[in-house]
Amino acid sequence: MRLTKQDGTIVAQPLAVASNVIARGVGLMGRSRLRDNGGLLIHGCNGIHMMFMRFPIDAVFVDQKGTVLKTYERLLPWIGIVPFVWRADKVAELPVGTIRRHAIKSGDQLLVAS
Repeated sequence: MRLTKQDGTIVAQPLAVASNVIARGVGLMGRSRLRDNGGLLIHGCNGIHMMFMRFPIDAVFVDQKGTVLKTYERLLPWIGIVPFVWRADKVAELPVGTIRRHAIKSGDQLLVAS
């Protein structure tokens, strides 16, 4: 799977998807890093934490239509909880620098494709 912006720019590939309770709960905990240009999309998620994480990430919260609601750059491991994002349905956890490199901002559209 891959995550793209509305203009076709590939944001993350490969994109892993966490859609069941266990996968959503575990997220990236226990991993040593994200693959280059990779990412994890967590369904049914409007807030995350960085406890038990080993590396920093960028996080992009989107609504049910894939519209970006909020972005967080360079979330550090072990540094607490990210506040809940109202109306968020999913979060894309991405390598640090992805938000800046692709100029992702609120209002952008992110699409998931196979």
